[in-house]
Amino acid sequence: MNTHVYLASASPRRRELLDQISIAYTVIKPDVDESRLDDVDPQAYTQRIAVAKAFYVNQVVGEQQLTVHPIISADTAVVYDQQILGKPRNTGDAMSMLNLLSGNTHLVYSSICLLAEQNPQVITQVSKVAFKQLSKQEIKEYCDSGEPADKAGAYGIQGLGAKFVKHLNGSYSGVMGLPLYELTCLLENKPLYE
Repeated sequence: MNTHVYLASASPRRRELLDQISIAYTVIKPDVDESRLDDVDPQAYTQRIAVAKAFYVNQVVGEQQLTVHPIISADTAVVYDQQILGKPRNTGDAMSMLNLLSGNTHLVYSSICLLAEQNPQVITQVSKVAFKQLSKQEIKEYCDSGEPADKAGAYGIQGLGAKFVKHLNGSYSGVMGLPLYELTCLLENKPLYE
């Protein structure tokens, strides 16, 4: 796969994942309102945001007359008990989220959008993640580490948060924020399930 893409994301984790599968990219940070509006369905929400990010970057490419490349964008939501958990606003918010996830199973929706020639293709990958029961001390120490600050659901599976994950049914890279199998299928124009 010899593709150069624009990555519509400032996420270091998404950059790491593209590096992992040797996709060359240029980062253009999208400026998109990620408010939930009337979205109650997490798949509709993450898809709407992923598409909005891709079209924002597409506009930047046009305005700045940059070389045209496919655009990859993504949005991830952690969902527990039909409640979408975004990035925590502060430490107290992070603690509340981790208390909700403690000892329970939640879903992670990761939608990716590939925008090429004005044609957005969107796929959503859903993973089930089971957390062990967390003590108040574990939650406090984790929040003190600073890791929850910029992560949906207030944890990072690729970091210290990995020790909370009892079981994962789905995509590790999807929980990180960019499901690589689905992305590769989009880039290679192959069906998801052959």
